[in-house]
Amino acid sequence: MNTAAAHPGAADANGILLLSCPDRPGIVSAVAELIFRHGGNIVHAEQHTDTEASVFLQRVEFGLRGFGLSRDELRVAVEELGARFGMTAAVRFSDERCRVALLASREPHCLYDLLARWRGGELPADVALVLSNHPDHAATAEHFGVPYHHLPTEPGGREAQEVAMVDLLRAARVDLVVLARYMQILSPAMIAAYPHRIINIHHSFLPAFVGARPYHQAHERGVKLVGVTAHYATDDLDQGPIIAQDVVHVSHRDDVADLIRRGRDLEKSVLAEAVLAHIEHRILVYGNKTVVFT
Repeated sequence: MNTAAAHPGAADANGILLLSCPDRPGIVSAVAELIFRHGGNIVHAEQHTDTEASVFLQRVEFGLRGFGLSRDELRVAVEELGARFGMTAAVRFSDERCRVALLASREPHCLYDLLARWRGGELPADVALVLSNHPDHAATAEHFGVPYHHLPTEPGGREAQEVAMVDLLRAARVDLVVLARYMQILSPAMIAAYPHRIINIHHSFLPAFVGARPYHQAHERGVKLVGVTAHYATDDLDQGPIIAQDVVHVSHRDDVADLIRRGRDLEKSVLAEAVLAHIEHRILVYGNKTVVFT
């Protein structure tokens, strides 16, 4: 029988199970028994039951030191467990780093913030590339040692541009696409290529102030809160499952520039929060909702 020791670094790594299924008795004990039977030690376990939808969701993290199954054998065992409970199950490992692509248009704040957090060790992932429809961020990418790709959007050439984008992402073996203020609408084909693996950030005025210049619209209405939302991209523009949100109070003393500055500060922190939750395998999506475990 294979052991975790057969995998480089496995002794210091954890296995992570992300599980969702119709709620019924016995799920928690069955998952715990599978891990216990093969010598695993659970280090984190969280669960949630949506009583209205009768859906059970769980994240279980356990040490691989001394675990009696190889990674492939674990996947088979979890598949068998999933068949028993009608369960959707994903198996992840803490030492298998997510490969991330950062997409940006002209605004640099989210892109630079994510790169700085990544370089500072706050985002345990591999940034595979930076891609933009403008040439503006080449120096920033070079500064952080990340390949930069400029794919301009020409009139009538959006489809070709997106095909080239997907080719680059696949060649770089990208797992997660982050729209760090990438101001282009993605096609259904692009969304389908990375389901629940494209994270977007936008202001939370929607649906109140739709379209251009939302902060100007908000200022004209005298808003008292500025907020942002990070979510998975879907075919329904800005309507995907929400991962993280935050707000800050503003007042009549704040002009449009103040609102924009406060919004940008929130965009950086909330986008980073959402990206971290994804790469640490703490998100479960069901329907158009998420559970984000701590």
